Amino acid sequence: MLELLTSETPNGWKVSILLEELGVPYTVRPISLARREQKEDWYVALNPNGRIPTLIDHDASGFAVFESGAILIYLAEKYDRFLPAGAQGRSQAIQWVMWQVAGLGPMMGQATVFNRYFEERPPAVIDRYVRESRRLLEVMDGWLASREYLAGTYSIADMACFPWVNGHDWACVPVDGLPHLQRWFDAIAARPAVQRGLHIPAPPAPQDMEEVTVAQGRNILA
Repeated sequence: MLELLTSETPNGWKVSILLEELGVPYTVRPISLARREQKEDWYVALNPNGRIPTLIDHDASGFAVFESGAILIYLAEKYDRFLPAGAQGRSQAIQWVMWQVAGLGPMMGQATVFNRYFEERPPAVIDRYVRESRRLLEVMDGWLASREYLAGTYSIADMACFPWVNGHDWACVPVDGLPHLQRWFDAIAARPAVQRGLHIPAPPAPQDMEEVTVAQGRNILA
């Protein structure tokens, strides 16, 4: 049995989307960012970086995987799905996963932090992260002009990028004038497994939403 330790963030949703697409049995343990549960000793023993998500494969002697991109690759290889066939196809999908974890996620994350969580809003800093996030979305748009999905067929590359693009409004990063990106986004957003994955773990109650939102910002900064 697989166990996903996660919270309501783009990096967490990347993995829950893949698990829903795979249709394999798994359990979810919500991790409270508001209570900084991800920094507790028991969690850091599984994930030394003290972030979410973490995957535990109980069928493999409790093997723990941390870092969302590594979890995507582990699951895709374990179930032999959502990675294109052949060395070059596999490489292309993994290239886009690496691109997301090294570029799109950090830049969109910082745009979110400085737009939403800082009391001071330094214009030069905000402009730097918003412009770089927009540039990266333009890279995706250009690439998608000649292909349906990032690696040709639907793969973990798309699942890695989708939750971050989905949060563009919250990060205050515009997507106007990017028709290929929008077409790609709409196709993925319509998938039932993606819709389910975006609700794992269950959304917090409305009265708890502000606390969770602040905690997410602190998690990016921590």
